[in-house]
Amino acid sequence: MPTIDFASLTLQDALDLAILIEEEAKERYEEFADNLSLHHTPEAAHFFTTMAGNEAKHGADLLMRRQAIFGEAPTRVSRAMLWDVEAPDFDQSRIYMSARQAMDVALASEVKAHDFFDAALAYISNSDVRVLFEELRAEEVEHQELVKAVMSRLPNGDEANGAFDEDEPVGQ
Repeated sequence: MPTIDFASLTLQDALDLAILIEEEAKERYEEFADNLSLHHTPEAAHFFTTMAGNEAKHGADLLMRRQAIFGEAPTRVSRAMLWDVEAPDFDQSRIYMSARQAMDVALASEVKAHDFFDAALAYISNSDVRVLFEELRAEEVEHQELVKAVMSRLPNGDEANGAFDEDEPVGQ
């Protein structure tokens, strides 16, 4: 797998990587939601569907930003440069997950994304890329807080199902 040379990233490359990170996370959440729907675990499936929507929104926002600055310039980075930056690990979805367990998975993914951007900052010299990665790192902290806020309203214990309010914003 190609690695990311953070020191040589341009702002365009950094935006493209961020978009790819959001796409990867969205797709993984969709896979989890589909699998859990098949296994009759609607609360966890719904939460993962919500998270997939949030990742899609973040990706669309980044794409609009990229297009406003760089138009239709071709992408110079690829998804092969990434693996599970924000996407939950494949083995995190389990049959009969509770909504709380699904939120634990999402929270760990938001922490993982924060740590990625935080670690990358040590290698970034381009000031525009640095500002973008600092913004993205801060957004991951906001997303963690939003997931924690929803979790705080659930009953304690892994058996806490049915308490996720589908109208409640998570990570928006």
